[in-house]
Amino acid sequence: MTTEDDRRAWSRRGFLRAAAVAGTGALFSSRLAALAAEATVNLPFENGQRRLATFPQKRPLILLTMRPPQLETPFSVFNESVFTPNDAFFVRYHLAQIPTAIDPDEFRLTVQGKVNSPLTLSLAELKTKFEPVEIAAVNQCSGNGRGFSNPRVAGGQLGNGAMGNALWKGARLRDVLNKAGLAADALQVSFNGLDQPVIEKTPDFVKALEVDHALSPDVLLAYEMNSADLPMLNGYPLKLIVPGYYGTYWVKHVNQITVLDTPFQGFWMSSAYRIPNNLCGCVEPGTSPASTRPIARLNVRSFVTSLAEGDKLQVGRPLTVRGIAFDGGYGIDAVWFSEDGGKTLRATTLGRDYGKYGFREWSIPFTPTRAGTYELSARAANRIGQTQPLAALWNPAGYMRNVVETMRVTAS
Repeated sequence: MTTEDDRRAWSRRGFLRAAAVAGTGALFSSRLAALAAEATVNLPFENGQRRLATFPQKRPLILLTMRPPQLETPFSVFNESVFTPNDAFFVRYHLAQIPTAIDPDEFRLTVQGKVNSPLTLSLAELKTKFEPVEIAAVNQCSGNGRGFSNPRVAGGQLGNGAMGNALWKGARLRDVLNKAGLAADALQVSFNGLDQPVIEKTPDFVKALEVDHALSPDVLLAYEMNSADLPMLNGYPLKLIVPGYYGTYWVKHVNQITVLDTPFQGFWMSSAYRIPNNLCGCVEPGTSPASTRPIARLNVRSFVTSLAEGDKLQVGRPLTVRGIAFDGGYGIDAVWFSEDGGKTLRATTLGRDYGKYGFREWSIPFTPTRAGTYELSARAANRIGQTQPLAALWNPAGYMRNVVETMRVTAS
């Protein structure tokens, strides 16, 4: 069970006394590889220098803030596998009081509110009394790529590493809600976790879904990630998985579900994580929207992963360019590759389809035929015809970036 001392341990002094979390969620041991910088990276925008830091259960990741922890995945990781390794998966918290030790035997999930039979479930009951389901899905921060916004916007200045694809295993939220029995007037379902604000005036991080969405068979209460327990920093022991939607809905350490008969009005729904209320979720750079709506479904994105900005290639030497693409759950239909900044396009070969919510790998042969600079890019389309804009769209929060990204390499 998480104590107040455990929560305070994530202050700088307390964290430096902590150590790697055991995979079972046991108490942190007495030693941690301190958060000293092992190296620095330069993200390609103004003030983009970041240091790498090692947190419990994590390899060195790009450090944005320590309290609350915000860690970005180095982009080269996405070329390792279609599934992002647990120790490299990005971390995003809003509240600084986060659990550092959770006893799985003591953990309880409560289901309350407009239900016929309120529930209190142990982790063991979730694993044994409900059908286990696995689904591949991308978790992406709403502000992934925010650091590239022009004009710049407030918020964490992220590169493109605040995303990851994993195989999530857990119980269907629908099955849990059906066991509790939804009241006839149920309208929304809210979700709270064990992270807490430092001061009373800071609103608790609570999110909500419409009842119909909550009853989707794809929404899970996950206890495993890539065939292992969830890392503590990614929501151990239970995480809400909302495939196809931005990570703001993926509540970590979820321990309280409340069924509501009125729309939830908490800060993180009514004020935060909102976008312009139009088709593109965008406005003219530097302006404000007339009205807003909650951010929801992921848009189409694609990246080259096998090469990096500034790489040196050899004229006449063939290579295979690889990358990833994803969307909000319609599924990737095609990815086109360009070596000349989008003037000409070639269709790529799509890799194995692990499901409509996950990364889809793509590849294409490429041989530099001349010396000089090449502008490499990829553009994806999904099965309902949505694609990526050639110019970046803008909104005041820097959300939902999905422009066609271009990198420059040289051949000699």
